Amino acid sequence: MHVGFCLLRLSSRDLWALTPTEFAAMAGSLKPRGEATNRAGLDALMRAFPDGA
Repeated sequence: MHVGFCLLRLSSRDLWALTPTEFAAMAGSLKPRGEATNRAGLDALMRAFPDGA
């Protein structure tokens, strides 16, 4: 409801008239996602941003 009313600024009538697929598309959840970080990428991040000693 927050996404529909506050972020998309839909009226109650318009929000409740949407299908779940239409709402997901408007909310941005149908965008393709990038690949997950592999082990080498994780190791590089851990070297770049080490935990405090």
